[in-house]
Amino acid sequence: QVQLVESGGGSVQAGGSLRLSCAASGYSFDRACMAWFRQAPGKEREGVAGISTGGTNFYAEYVKGRFTISRDNAKNTVYLQMNSLKPEDTAMYYCAAWTECVLYDKSSLLQESRYNYWGQGTQATVSS
Repeated sequence: QVQLVESGGGSVQAGGSLRLSCAASGYSFDRACMAWFRQAPGKEREGVAGISTGGTNFYAEYVKGRFTISRDNAKNTVYLQMNSLKPEDTAMYYCAAWTECVLYDKSSLLQESRYNYWGQGTQATVSS
């Protein structure tokens, strides 16, 4: 049974930082591409950052330079370090797994349709 469990969300002031974690189980983590998506109230879900099995990263323009995605295959965990947070980063953040990932173009790391497993989400709220 595949499980993705996010943690690390919370409330911070603008300019602050949060570190999200996603603990995965039930599949071969080291053979999966992983990503973070987010959804703000009244908006569609959007990609934030993705990481391939080999560690290639891809970021959405609106977080580039502020967020960092990483993975620890020994712990079956993917992380999202979020710095210089802005109120517009307020959203529910979801971890997603693309199992048996074969990556031809790193931009596909943020294609929602590629991902076959999703976590329940963790809320990040940034106040001004």
